[in-house]
Amino acid sequence: MPNEVSSRTGRIHTKFNQTVTTTGRLSSNNPNLQNIPIRTENGQKIREAFIPKNQDFELLAADYSQIELRVIASISKDKSMIDAFVKNQDIHTITASKIYNADPENITREQRGNAKTVNFGIIYGVSAFGLSQQTNLSRSESKIMIDNYFENYPGLKDYISSQIDFARNKGYVETIMGRRRYLQNINSQNNMLRSGAERNAINAPIQGSAADIIKIAMIRIHEKFKDSP
Repeated sequence: MPNEVSSRTGRIHTKFNQTVTTTGRLSSNNPNLQNIPIRTENGQKIREAFIPKNQDFELLAADYSQIELRVIASISKDKSMIDAFVKNQDIHTITASKIYNADPENITREQRGNAKTVNFGIIYGVSAFGLSQQTNLSRSESKIMIDNYFENYPGLKDYISSQIDFARNKGYVETIMGRRRYLQNINSQNNMLRSGAERNAINAPIQGSAADIIKIAMIRIHEKFKDSP
């Protein structure tokens, strides 16, 4: 990192890329300052180096809470998931209570953790095998959990099917802002290539729409600062 310090400013300057990632997310390089670890001791020490220019300045940190899950709830129009967010409920606890058929207050830490893994895994088309690799569940238990998940969130199941069908017919999928991702392998005879394209058909509109929303928010924040005295 010392080699990255600018001789002109005495600070480290990164490069933000607008159109490098396939989903439209921002990426950072030379050096990458977007993925500084937060849970490790070394990561925390590195983060201490991020300081304002002087006492007249402050660093602003802003983020959306569970934006990708909120996006999928919106575009899938799943009533149960939307209801949980509208009521400001913990989506992972609510999901666990549905999957395990238990009251939210009786959900264990492990059950909530499994539900969290499923919630985020669905975005990437997680399979029973994939879920079993990320949890202490067997493959059969993972399959039951995924089946229960879709029974309780039928809108998500319909969304996944409709997105794959759309991609097969059009050859691409879109974000809520109309930005397209083309999927050349969506109709491939190669099962591995086709499966990968189907997963992209599911998650690209979610991740891409989240990226669109965040970039719009960044522009609005910047404009607000310009208007401030």
